[in-house]
Amino acid sequence: MKRKTARDIMTAMRIRHHAAGVLLALFLAGAASAVAAQDAPVIGESAQPSEPPPPIYEPRLLRLAEILGALHFLRELCDAGDGAAWKQDMEALIAAEAPGPQRKAKLVGRFNHGFETYHSVYRSCTPAAKESIALYLKESAEIAADIRTRYGQ
Repeated sequence: MKRKTARDIMTAMRIRHHAAGVLLALFLAGAASAVAAQDAPVIGESAQPSEPPPPIYEPRLLRLAEILGALHFLRELCDAGDGAAWKQDMEALIAAEAPGPQRKAKLVGRFNHGFETYHSVYRSCTPAAKESIALYLKESAEIAADIRTRYGQ
C-alpha cells in the first residue's frame, strides 16, 4: 500500500472542501425549490398524485450526479482513498433535494451511469483516468458555483 505524502493529504482535503461546497450549493438550491413548490398553485386534483416539476437546475444536477458516480469509481481505482466519499456525497445530495420517487430514480440512475461508464472500461488507474478525474473535479466545481450563484438564497 502506498504511503500518503503531504501532497496527497492536501489534495484530499481540497477535494473534500470542494465536495462540501457542492453540497452547500445543492442544499441552498433545494431549499429554494421547496419554497417554490409550496407556493405553486393547485390546478386540479388527479386520481394519482404526481411529483412537482423538477427545479430549473435539474439538468445541471443530473450532470453532477453522473460526475459523482464517475468520481466514486475513478478515485477508488486510482487509490485516492476517498472513493466512498463520493457516494456519500451523492446520498447527501439526495437527502438535501428530498426528491420524489421518480426524480430520485433519475438522480440515482445518472450516478450509476457515471460509475458504470468507467467500470466497464477501466481495470487499472491510467493517465487517462487521472485526467478524467481532474476534468470532473473542475466541471463539478463549475456546476456547484453555477447553482450557488443562480439559485442559492
